[in-house]
Amino acid sequence: MPAPLRSVATFLGLFGLLTCSFAQSQGRIETHEFAQPDRIALTRDLHRPAEAESPRPVILFVHGGGWKNGDKTVGEKQAAWLTDHGFAVASIDFRQTDAAPWPAQINDCYAAVRWLRENEDRLGLATEKIGAMGTSSGGHLVALMGTRVFGGSESTSSRVQAVCDVFGPTNLLTMPPNNVGNGRTAEDVANSNGAKLLGATVREVPDLAKDASALYQVSRDDAAFLILHGDADEGVPVDQSKHLYAALIAAEVDAELIVLPGARHGGPPFETPELRAKIASFFDRTLR
Repeated sequence: MPAPLRSVATFLGLFGLLTCSFAQSQGRIETHEFAQPDRIALTRDLHRPAEAESPRPVILFVHGGGWKNGDKTVGEKQAAWLTDHGFAVASIDFRQTDAAPWPAQINDCYAAVRWLRENEDRLGLATEKIGAMGTSSGGHLVALMGTRVFGGSESTSSRVQAVCDVFGPTNLLTMPPNNVGNGRTAEDVANSNGAKLLGATVREVPDLAKDASALYQVSRDDAAFLILHGDADEGVPVDQSKHLYAALIAAEVDAELIVLPGARHGGPPFETPELRAKIASFFDRTLR
């Protein structure tokens, strides 16, 4: 096991110019269009702290849903609480698998980061350092934001400096739904979320699967990582996070893994005041 082992196994047990504002609990929410790939309008909800002080550090939130369900609105429940700690939170939509195959999803995340930096003065944000947080398939995407370098040319950096990966798959090649066995047929695998993401099964396109897996993208200059996972997760095995953590430590990346005993794929164990304080402290240390 890597040392120092900061895996705490027992840890408690934005673009169009048009903007619209909505009432909310923590402060203000502004909705912006940040990209229009293939004529598909992509928007983000920007949650701001109630206090007017700026510039604010910003955290990009990416929702889960198997790359095929969900939208940016879940960020209000799962990430907007970070505004109470002085962060702005940009919860984004991205092209899902019914609209485009990989790498559209990660490219949309990169576009969101670039847009934030290109509009930081107007938005009153501090974007030299940007954080990213996501759950499940959103965790998969933010882990790639922290490890995988954009393959094209860009005048504005799409790199993030801190990632909170919440039970995201990190190696598509070993994800159980992507492999025959334990009652799963070849037909089941062909209809899996991973196959829908890649346009083929992982065994048919292993290089593409590796491109879409943070475990294979780790390098010494990666973002700092905080990884959260439950050891009773039946959707994404905890080994997905353990292997990524080990690779990050081996590459001398600032990384911490917290394994929550008895926790499954989401739910109340990931919403405790203690764990939220840990997440806020991580972003405070890495972004401020």
